[in-house]
Amino acid sequence: MRHNRFRYGAWRGGPDPLAPPYDVRAAVDQVGAEVLDGGSLREALRNLLRNGPDGGRGLDDLLARARRLRREAMRRGDLDGAVTRAQQLLDQAVATERDALAALDSDDARFAEAQLANLPRSTSKAVSELSEYQWTSPEARALYQQILDQLRNEVLGQRFQGMKEALQDPAMQERMREMLQDLNALLGKHARGENTDDAFAQFMAQHGEFFPEQPGTVEELIDALARRAAAGERLLRSLSPQQREELQALMEQSLGSLAGEMAALTDNLRSLRPDLNWGRGERVRGQRDLGYGEAAGALEEIGDLDDLLDQLGQEHPGATLDDVDVEAVERQLGRSAADDLRRLRELEQQLRRQGWVTRGADGLTLSPKALRRLGGTALRTVFADLAAGRKGQHDLRDAGAAGELTGASRRWQYGDEQPIDVVRTIGNAVRRQATGGTAVLPIGLDVEDFEIAETERRVSAAVALCVDLSFSMMADGRWGPMKQAALALSHLVATRFPQDALQIIGFGRYATKLSVEELAAVEPDYVQGTNLQHALMLAGRHLRRHPGSDPVVLVVTDGEPTAHLLDDGTSYFHWPSTRETVTSTVHEVDQLTRYGAVLNVFMLGEDPGLRRFVDAVARRSGGRVFTPEAGDLGRYVVSDYIRARRGRRG
Repeated sequence: MRHNRFRYGAWRGGPDPLAPPYDVRAAVDQVGAEVLDGGSLREALRNLLRNGPDGGRGLDDLLARARRLRREAMRRGDLDGAVTRAQQLLDQAVATERDALAALDSDDARFAEAQLANLPRSTSKAVSELSEYQWTSPEARALYQQILDQLRNEVLGQRFQGMKEALQDPAMQERMREMLQDLNALLGKHARGENTDDAFAQFMAQHGEFFPEQPGTVEELIDALARRAAAGERLLRSLSPQQREELQALMEQSLGSLAGEMAALTDNLRSLRPDLNWGRGERVRGQRDLGYGEAAGALEEIGDLDDLLDQLGQEHPGATLDDVDVEAVERQLGRSAADDLRRLRELEQQLRRQGWVTRGADGLTLSPKALRRLGGTALRTVFADLAAGRKGQHDLRDAGAAGELTGASRRWQYGDEQPIDVVRTIGNAVRRQATGGTAVLPIGLDVEDFEIAETERRVSAAVALCVDLSFSMMADGRWGPMKQAALALSHLVATRFPQDALQIIGFGRYATKLSVEELAAVEPDYVQGTNLQHALMLAGRHLRRHPGSDPVVLVVTDGEPTAHLLDDGTSYFHWPSTRETVTSTVHEVDQLTRYGAVLNVFMLGEDPGLRRFVDAVARRSGGRVFTPEAGDLGRYVVSDYIRARRGRRG
């Protein structure tokens, strides 16, 4: 029996080959750090893929490489090289013929010289006139024929990758004509919506040698041919009208009887793939004259790079990395670029699969799971300078229906509303019946069997956090600290004080209630106006929906009120503040004060008007005013929330 020579152990040859390409949680934290620093959530997610996580290569690196290759292709050479080369060959043929005629002493030779002397200046017209010319010099005749053969071979070789060598055999031209006829018939059937599976298989069996790429379906065949045909059309559109006319005439002469089938093929491909750039010219310039095949190839490469740039740009709605053609990336940018794209695509897929991001109409956004992680990060940052320990849990240890279970129970008494402890109740009934010797199923319950679960009731608070969303908050670097403070408070309430009711209210020209998801994605309001009156009105509605909770209102702002709601619900703005705006805002302050709410203001900046206003509000409501630095805002807000929910007033 042969011994097994394989051994298994820890991988010691470098990075784990089975490890995921990126740390997904680290990528989420990278997005969160940008958001907490004041960045846009949408831009943070875009930057993750554009810059790559952990400083790796992202879409921007791939875009830069694609743009560099496009610039190089645009400097490839002169697109008019086909006509220039034809002119050079024509000049050589005519000069060689004249040398041969000069050695002859005959009227026919003089007449031929006169014909050559009166050739049109147009290359295509001169080539056309010489089509019936009887050449004296075999070398000159070969040069003239080279004009037609070279251009025909380049045109057909550019359209059909397998034709360049095959066309060296004159017998192949007849087979080429048959292939074009069959191809146009196949495309016509496909355009009419007919089933072409059998026709395509028969076509490839008969003419597959012309298509070394071996397309698997008629759609793949059309895609390959249409890209090349569109490149040829763009070549014509890139030339001047005179150059275009010259090249088209030369192509018709060189293709001869194939010209009609080639024109029909171009029309068929244009109708089947109208989305390609058929008519846009390019300003390709360079020192070298490009033949037809080279010029069309350069334009095909430019077209492919344009498509790739559009895919990598991810600008269209609903764009994902799945839209990017990995094979095109590898073909144009190389294997390493394709590997980078695959890693980024895997990261995007893992972010969705693991529930960190969701996709909506506006693209990717953080999921509730990711927002909880973001809130936890914000809270840890805020608590970094605070003393550890259980803060603010002023517990009242009597039983209450709205409390948390303690694990203890007691006998039920008339009037109790606490939940019944089912296990202990049934256990009491079983033991009672077993003691009497009559324990049978089903078990009957008596009043003395019932026990209720003891709960621990905690005082709850209704908290309204009003945050200023005006553009000055972003301009002065306070947007990030504001978000961090709000997300930290939201996470603290959700994890430590779930009995509390927190409502975040953002205000600019108008005020609006914000969920945690909306807060993370909110952008600055570029419309002028600080409508604190509307925000306090919404705060009052929130507090009144929770009448059994301690009312707390926290306001974060960097400017005095400059807007208020009119009777018809529209917002009136004026700077500096008007008496009507101040009066309307103070009215809401008084409403909250009479309700018993704690109203504390966190004033950012040194606006004298805001200072006068908040001082007056504090005296009127008995609240407090804080003037933290922007970086300390989160610590102030969280600390004041904990202090306020302890029931301390003033």
